[in-house]
Amino acid sequence: MHLSYLIAMSARRSRTTLSILGAIVLISAFLAPCAMAQQQPQPPPTQPQTAPSTDAKQQPPPADNKVGNGQSENGKSPNQQNGTSNDRLFWTLPNFLTIESIGKVPPLTTGQEFRVVTRESFDVTVFPYVAFVAALSQADKNDKSYGQGWGAYGKRVASAFGDTTIENYMTGAIFPSLLHEDPRYYQMGKGGFWRRAEYSASRIVVTRTNDGQNRFNYSEIVGAAVAAGVGNTYHANSDRTVSNTLSVWGQQVAWDTFTIEMKEFWPDIRRSVAKHKNKDQQP
Repeated sequence: MHLSYLIAMSARRSRTTLSILGAIVLISAFLAPCAMAQQQPQPPPTQPQTAPSTDAKQQPPPADNKVGNGQSENGKSPNQQNGTSNDRLFWTLPNFLTIESIGKVPPLTTGQEFRVVTRESFDVTVFPYVAFVAALSQADKNDKSYGQGWGAYGKRVASAFGDTTIENYMTGAIFPSLLHEDPRYYQMGKGGFWRRAEYSASRIVVTRTNDGQNRFNYSEIVGAAVAAGVGNTYHANSDRTVSNTLSVWGQQVAWDTFTIEMKEFWPDIRRSVAKHKNKDQQP
């Protein structure tokens, strides 16, 4: 999910950007333990140990579809097999179009692109963020044509959800399918901090085509501009200007760059947390 677009669209009408970022941190902190608890595998029941027989020692181990580190028997990780992932930023925000595995992954079909964007846009974790951003917008009396009250709040929720969903489809499905560009982010995953930061920042303007070549990221740059223009059609009349559309577009590109940086270094954060958690659990 391009949560950065939701922040950018709210920031252009509000002076509460820091409040929005704080809300993201607080909501993530609230939802993360629940998500981690669901993902944590339950230990198998303890079985009495018996000495293996001679015949059992001679038998080969049973075939298992999974090999360590989430790999399957053919040596490929799940996201290498289907071209997407099940990862979540901070264990909550959908991060399904980020590839961590090293190696070749299959190109996404048009159907896959639309399915994964739909999955990200309508994920259950999206709605708490949308609702909170809409509440901040109402408290700051943005989009004054909506007024106040529960009816006005519902309009702001629908508007915020529409902003982020339209941008998701423009940059993640519609333009990539038309231009044969790959909407996924491929992490570098190794090297120094500045090298990785420079690489991830460059991905906002450089992308892969379906045949593996690098070229200008039309899907992101043009898609974000179109999404900003479409969003202006259902917001307040005062926002329907060329200058405001360009401002939203610039903020969107800047926020998307920040989001890509988070995607690059998120696995390091996740491994660090898991390492400390396992260390604390050791007797």
